[in-house]
Amino acid sequence: MALFLLQGRQSPDPRSSERCSALIDSLPDQSTHGGCTGGGVELSVDTHAYCAWSRAMGALRVLRYVSMIWRPELGSCARQRDAGFGTEARRPSQPHRSSKRKDLVEDQPFPGLLRTEKLGLEELVHVLRAAVVDQKGPLVTLNKPQGLSVTGMGMGREERKAGVEMVGWHTGSLSSSLPGRPGELTLLSVLPQLSQALGLEHQELQVVRAPGKEASGLVLLSSCPQTASHLQKFFIHSRRAQRPTATYCAVTDGIPEPSEGTVCMPLKMEQMNDVDLAVPVMSPSRKDIQEGVKRTLSRFHVMATGRGCALVQLQPLTVFPNQLQVHMALQLCPILGDHTYAARVGTVLGQRFLWPAETTKPQRQVLDEALLRHLRLSPSQVAQMPLHLHLHRLLLPGTGSRDPPSELLAPLPPYFSQTLQCLRLSQQ
Repeated sequence: MALFLLQGRQSPDPRSSERCSALIDSLPDQSTHGGCTGGGVELSVDTHAYCAWSRAMGALRVLRYVSMIWRPELGSCARQRDAGFGTEARRPSQPHRSSKRKDLVEDQPFPGLLRTEKLGLEELVHVLRAAVVDQKGPLVTLNKPQGLSVTGMGMGREERKAGVEMVGWHTGSLSSSLPGRPGELTLLSVLPQLSQALGLEHQELQVVRAPGKEASGLVLLSSCPQTASHLQKFFIHSRRAQRPTATYCAVTDGIPEPSEGTVCMPLKMEQMNDVDLAVPVMSPSRKDIQEGVKRTLSRFHVMATGRGCALVQLQPLTVFPNQLQVHMALQLCPILGDHTYAARVGTVLGQRFLWPAETTKPQRQVLDEALLRHLRLSPSQVAQMPLHLHLHRLLLPGTGSRDPPSELLAPLPPYFSQTLQCLRLSQQ
């Protein structure tokens, strides 16, 4: 029933695996729990047996609820204190003051999450200046907070025409002359002020590469058009040679099987309720190709598993809006915080399957009760859960033609690190 095609397994760059491992080397070990399966689902159940099973399960749910109330040590999770975006300071987990269920829910469940729509111009410039991770010559690299739009145009056709990479999309550079929505602060709209704050008054920055609004991580800026053009040629050449230049970290609801491989699927953009969505296309025709269907390819590698979730390293080998989110949904393991494509994954009697993409509307991600307890979240707080997709590593061309590529790294946001601890994800 799955719509994806798995090709021969390919191991990602070992250096990137070591870097991702360093992100979680301080986390406690946890054995693998569960996985996600696909295929046919048998729905024929004997009526009397099902009624008896339902009564038994109802009793078990009552016992489990009582046990949960009188065992406050369950579900403990270390909180994190934000010490500036892209950094984190840890403190020991505090014992529960009460055994009531409300203590399982944090008042601020996503530490370090910035509500960029509530920031003023000066505040946003200050945040972005503090998020700079590297500045050499005309190049500036910053760690973009989740929720900050690059263009303010949304994930539709206008953004693809603009040419900015949105989680795997890059065909050109962007300057602040590109308009966004009226009154909306975006990365492009504050580039003149950011350039001045970084001492580049006469050299306005341009966006060379950036993740989408809902993702966090590395943004590559340049104050030199020639340098930007050189970098774009490097990215295009690497893509044609199927050498990944971007490495993302993601937390998935479910464990991909197999643990590493390649997802290959033609995708197209379709409008649904005024929202442009990426939709898989099985066996596209020549007409489909002419109308915008693109072949997409991504590598994935499971770095750690715990509590039925996984820390996954993702490397896009093609460029398409929302490519990584769609590919993980096709694996029946949507990314945590994906309130657009997670609805395409359904569950019947513990078995996962894919709903038709053409008729499935985006909606808030639904997590099971056990996972909510581990994450210390209420169902209403899931709607505010940020997308756990972070552009962690980016390769740039070496200084010489024979020099190996250099790399840029961006640390995980505090809420991402907290999720890793709550799920006890550690490298196997």
